[in-house]
Amino acid sequence: MSRPEAGGPARAAVLVAPGHYEVRSYPVPPPPLGGAILAVELAGICGTDKHVWQGHLDQYGGTAAPRRIRLPLIQGHEIVGRIAAMGSALRDFEGHPVREGDRVVVAPNIPCGTCRACRSGTPYTLCERTEDYGNTLSAADPPHLLGGWAEAMVVLPGSIIFLVPDGLPSDVAVLAELMAVTVGLDRLRQGAGFPHEPFGLDDSVVVYGVGPLGLCHVMKARMMGAGTIIAVDLSAARLEMARRLGADVALDVSTTTHEQRIEAVHAATNGAGADVVVECAGVPEAVPLGLDMVRPGGAFIEAGNYSDLGEVAISPHRHLLSKGIRLLGIAGEEPGAYLPALRQLARYRERYPVDELTKERFGLAATDAAMRRSLAPESFKVLVDPARA
Repeated sequence: MSRPEAGGPARAAVLVAPGHYEVRSYPVPPPPLGGAILAVELAGICGTDKHVWQGHLDQYGGTAAPRRIRLPLIQGHEIVGRIAAMGSALRDFEGHPVREGDRVVVAPNIPCGTCRACRSGTPYTLCERTEDYGNTLSAADPPHLLGGWAEAMVVLPGSIIFLVPDGLPSDVAVLAELMAVTVGLDRLRQGAGFPHEPFGLDDSVVVYGVGPLGLCHVMKARMMGAGTIIAVDLSAARLEMARRLGADVALDVSTTTHEQRIEAVHAATNGAGADVVVECAGVPEAVPLGLDMVRPGGAFIEAGNYSDLGEVAISPHRHLLSKGIRLLGIAGEEPGAYLPALRQLARYRERYPVDELTKERFGLAATDAAMRRSLAPESFKVLVDPARA
């Protein structure tokens, strides 16, 4: 990829209305003080990108700062690229110096650092004034280039960046944000909020929905020493990939009833139900279905419903109180999870077929086709490649 030059044009795929993209050009500004200009190599299509494309624009409901996403928008927050220019000296999350030409992953959220949530040390996604690349930062506002589906992106001051390990190809490094969202499993392991019974060695795990995020949870659970891992999805291709990444049991939603899946989970867990259920399907209806699979005293991680897709019926008695269910909402990744994710991806590449997850790439002019492909049940992680014709 040619290096973006200040004042020169950079092409971007811009969502101008739900379901409609245009390729537009914006001038590349000088790098801001405390920031940089990134030459984007690859950017993934996330479930949240799909929801926004479909017109589900309400996010952060229930927080101090609910948002409605503003169009036009350059989407893309799973980003890997090279530093083209810097406005001042930069360091990565661990304090290592960052230089022009370095390959980096950029965290999607930019916390304010001063609100109550930031000062109290809660996850940075709960910042009351957070901004997100490819999501809350509209292309209508200067400097415009604030999403990954573009030839260049402005890295704003306060952004958190991570150096990509040598030898880890960009088409695997682009999975870093997804792997970082699996931090819910780490929180259970550490006993966060559940000091008496954290996620332990040989615990059973159900991953409800094994698109890219769910597949990363399958792989992470296996890395962490889970016992029986059960994958649930309606795609035979994704269920087969889940098996290759460590799942022991695959339950096809399209060929089984909910009652049959409950029976299968109990059969695979000595009649108890799953110790942990992770909801990654990204549809609200999966939440009560997943809660039915948790054993008494078990844990339920919600990582799949970032946009507001509506309400579902949950019985406080049957689903929660009587079973003593522990709930953990994961509003996104945490900065401390990125570099371990990158290092583990590099370490486990020879064992797990992670390279096969990112084979489908589309150029900026084909972003609509890329989005439609990402919705196909047999797709994995579809990438936008700004250098691709």
